[in-house]
Amino acid sequence: MIDLHTHTLFSDGVLVPSELVQRAAVAGYSAIALTDHMDMSNIDFIIPRIVAAADELSEHSSMTIIPGAEITHVPPALIGKLVEKARALGARLVVVHGETVAEPVRAGTNRSAIDAGADILSHPGLISMEDAALAAKKGVALEITARKGHSISNGHVSKMAMAAGALMVINTDAHSPEDLINRERAKIVLQAAGIPEENIETIFTNAQSLVDRAGRD
Repeated sequence: MIDLHTHTLFSDGVLVPSELVQRAAVAGYSAIALTDHMDMSNIDFIIPRIVAAADELSEHSSMTIIPGAEITHVPPALIGKLVEKARALGARLVVVHGETVAEPVRAGTNRSAIDAGADILSHPGLISMEDAALAAKKGVALEITARKGHSISNGHVSKMAMAAGALMVINTDAHSPEDLINRERAKIVLQAAGIPEENIETIFTNAQSLVDRAGRD
């Protein structure tokens, strides 16, 4: 399992990075990204600490551990600047908190995240075909999520992504140990989102490609 959207005590998760990584390893993960919620108030505090933790933990783990960020509930006009800042501070993978139907995310967030070239647009809710097509053009992955609430729109997201030819990945958006899933559970979530069996392996491959890119950047 590759999971590119998780949270620690640095935002609203319940585990320190060390325990999250250990629990993911026991669950059979091959790679994990630590992507705590950030805005302009805490981005320069969290990312250096996540980078330091990921670097040290990587020396004692067979997993790939990626320091990342989830830009969350930021006004759309500020998203591009914060994506750039996250990368400058050392985030190897940048997620933007999309227009989930479960929260009052500002309209225009999906488009701003895609325009900014985020790596992943998480739980993008009722994403438009126009935005899905732009994500396909810019190589921004659309997330299918195992997270309760956010997952309500998985079927719509997969439909838009498949029609537009956009990349998809599956993540847990884990905040606690019980949110972690194995590969078989991930397959069930993807099937429930309406993704044909023959396309599921491609989604896992997309995640591996993002891991590889994070290692090169």
